[in-house]
Amino acid sequence: AEAAAALLERAARRDAALEELRALRVALQAAVPPAALRARLSERHLGALFALLSASDREQVSACVSILERLLQALDPLYVIQNLREELQKGLCHPDDSVKILTIAQVGRIVEDLDAVTEILNSPELLQQIINCIGGEKIAVAKEAIKSLSRIAQTQEGLEALFVSSLLSDLKNVMATSDIVRYRVYELIVEISAASAESLSYCAKSGLISELIGELTGEDVLVRATCIEMVTSLAHTPQGRQYLAQQGVIDKISNIILGAESDPFSSFYLPGFVKFFGNLAVVDSPQQICERYPVFMEKVFEMAESQDPTMIGVAVDTLGILGSNVEGKQVLQKTRSRFQNLLSKIGHQAKNAPTELRLRCLDAISSLLYLPPEQQTEDLLRMTESWFTSLSSQPLELFRSISTQPFPDLHCGALRVFTAIANQPWAQRLMLDSPGFVEYVVDRSVEPDKASKDAKYELVKALVNSKTIAEIFGNQYYLRLRAYLQEGPYYVKAVSTTAVEGAE
Repeated sequence: AEAAAALLERAARRDAALEELRALRVALQAAVPPAALRARLSERHLGALFALLSASDREQVSACVSILERLLQALDPLYVIQNLREELQKGLCHPDDSVKILTIAQVGRIVEDLDAVTEILNSPELLQQIINCIGGEKIAVAKEAIKSLSRIAQTQEGLEALFVSSLLSDLKNVMATSDIVRYRVYELIVEISAASAESLSYCAKSGLISELIGELTGEDVLVRATCIEMVTSLAHTPQGRQYLAQQGVIDKISNIILGAESDPFSSFYLPGFVKFFGNLAVVDSPQQICERYPVFMEKVFEMAESQDPTMIGVAVDTLGILGSNVEGKQVLQKTRSRFQNLLSKIGHQAKNAPTELRLRCLDAISSLLYLPPEQQTEDLLRMTESWFTSLSSQPLELFRSISTQPFPDLHCGALRVFTAIANQPWAQRLMLDSPGFVEYVVDRSVEPDKASKDAKYELVKALVNSKTIAEIFGNQYYLRLRAYLQEGPYYVKAVSTTAVEGAE
């Protein structure tokens, strides 16, 4: 700390030699306690170091950035904003991205501090610079700016500063920079809206949500595809869903799906629109959404039955989301033979499609077949069993063959299917009746990597924790599974060896 303080004094001179800056950077990389640094730092030191950032020498700027990163971390966020406000403002519009990232990181610390964030609210010039950072070329800077503004908007004062002042004009001006920047601002607005109904109200009054929805329902198919993701995020909150319903947006999306038949470019936006309804069904009510918007379910089935791998993938993902809860499963069951036939196709794709689609099919199958213990009624157990048998003529062997392939992702995907059904009595009986299946489950040698070992352990845990396992598997197999569980996922059996004299 003493050495660092002495170097700091010399390096803070306006005409500091690069060698002194290098030496200080090295000194600060040592384990100097933050308290020791704080005791020796002065506003003059920091101001001088910030002044050195104006040099055209890139190595000097880089050295100063490294030094300031270490020094500023040792300071309380309130001290930073109170004493280095002007330096932060200059840093946010510095031509070097490393300086911007250094500064925006400090803003991030400040907005996380309840006392310090009020100081930022009293600095409109600084807030304006943060808004301008959204338009920067460096995505890391833009992301940090969005994060900081979102945090600032978590208070009433912050909402008023952003939406009931000239800063709203700054926000709209920065949107005009480019399409990419405009979407970043929409991302910020959606993030702020998710916080509370009051936050959404401020965002709605600003007119920016209306602009987003206008682009979503406009004629540009590529813009639609981008905007639907943000509107889907908005629909994850109760206030967001209520707002979208009141504005008639959900009906408009349904009508666009309906009209997609005659649109040769619908493949650009249709996957996102279908995903929107899938997510909406899960957070709201699958039955109500599917009954009110029948076009959604019809389109999912059409996509799943098509020959287009992209559309099949989206449909499979959506079915997995929809069938992740019991109400969604019952909605699918009502389609009877159509869904049963579709399961056969999904089983076929899980075996024969390209790897990415196979993985998506395996994940969807796991989601569709899982039943929590408290929801395992006779009817629902019969339903999941019939779904499982619809996947293939020998479904257990299908997934077992996938689980023995030398591809970790597919291996783990198949194990997750077994884990999904492991607590259901019909599945346990199938496993017991399949020759060598239990031996495969307790065989640690077939799991080559950590992800596979973890997936196998989850399967064993699901079996052991089932109330019916001891009765169905019998005591011998049950005790072997319990021993596996107690030993943990990475247990290696010790092998004793005997040293032989003269052996190499």
